[in-house]
Parts: sequence; C-alpha cells; structure tokens
Amino acid sequence: DSQACMLALLGDAESRGASLACGSAVTRVVLTDGAALIGVNAAEPALRARTLVNCAGVQAPQVARLMEGLSPAQIPAAYFVKGSYFALKGRAPFERLIYPLPDAGGLGIHLTLDLGSRARFGPDVEWVDSCDYRVDARRAPAFYAAIRRYWPALPDGALEPAYAGVRPRISGPGDPLADFRIDDVRTHGVPGLINLFGIESPGLTASLAIAEEVVDRLR
Repeated sequence: DSQACMLALLGDAESRGASLACGSAVTRVVLTDGAALIGVNAAEPALRARTLVNCAGVQAPQVARLMEGLSPAQIPAAYFVKGSYFALKGRAPFERLIYPLPDAGGLGIHLTLDLGSRARFGPDVEWVDSCDYRVDARRAPAFYAAIRRYWPALPDGALEPAYAGVRPRISGPGDPLADFRIDDVRTHGVPGLINLFGIESPGLTASLAIAEEVVDRLR
C-alpha cells in the first residue's frame, strides 16, 4: 500500500518538525560554502539549507542542472522509459505473482495483484521524450502476446488500460544499465549535498534503506 506508506512517513516527518510544500517548484539553487540557497516558484533564492537532498525522481537530473556551483559533468543524462499496465476485467485464476524471464529494458510484463486482488499486467518498455501517464490502448496486442506465453488461456477482450508510470532511467537504449546512483561530497565536492539519480524499481521497497544510506553519508 504505497499511499499508506507515504502518509505514514509524512506523519513521522511532520511530528519531527518537517513540512510538506506541494505546488512549490524549485527554480534556482545557489550552492555556497556550507549552505544551499533555494528559490521556489521563480522567486529569488530565500530558503537556506545546510543539507540538500535531491530525490526528485524522474526530474532529479533537471533539478541538479538548476544548481549553480555543481559541475555539469556530475549530472547524468535523463531518459524517460514509460511502463504501461493493463488490468484484467474479471477475476484472475492466480493467487501469486508471476514473473516471466526479463527482457531488454525491464522485468517483462508480469502479473501483480493490487490490494483488492485484481490482476494487473505490466509494465512494458516504451522510450519516450517526456512524461505522459496516459495508457495507449493500442499497446494491448503486445500485452496479449506476452501474457499468453505463461497464460495461454487468456481470453480476447479481457484486458483494459489501467495506469502508467515513467522510470527515471539514466542510461540510454543499448547502454550498460545504470541505476541507484547516490552522489555525495566525495563525488561532486559539495558538502551537504546528496543527489539521487536513477532510483527506479525497487526504489519504493528500498526507500527506507536508501534513507539510512543518505543519513550515513551526511554524517
């Protein structure tokens, strides 16, 4: 339950004095000796932070490029790899997750069960130029073909578009896979700055361990 997990973490953070500021776009970051000056919503940098953790997901490289004082050589290229899911209209005849052999760029179109035990298949791999979370129904034939490799009895017309996500990939098509990159002062030379790049699946599962690693590196 990712939503419940995030709400629980938010509650823990707020109980310790943290604040969540939605709708606040970071538009400028000035890295100075011992602090970062942060501008929000095109305003002049007014927030001062001794510690700055850039964990902006698919936008992490973009946020890093806003940092004045960070070498561009320390910022990876950003690639958007969309993954769509289709849901089964009826009840699935399975009670366990099913993972096929991985394919190029992902783990293959696998079966997962949501909190209501409804079957969802995905994600596929689609290299895109920008974040678009709409599911293209025209991708359904490839899903039927992939699913029938391990469930040949899947009926025609049994799938419907569900949702899509975008992987925060930092390696391009054909490149060696690069992910879970945590840059600290030893990498970029800026004290108090942590950049998290390419944190894709299983980033949510590993989030608490990643947080512990970030804290250790900031000590």
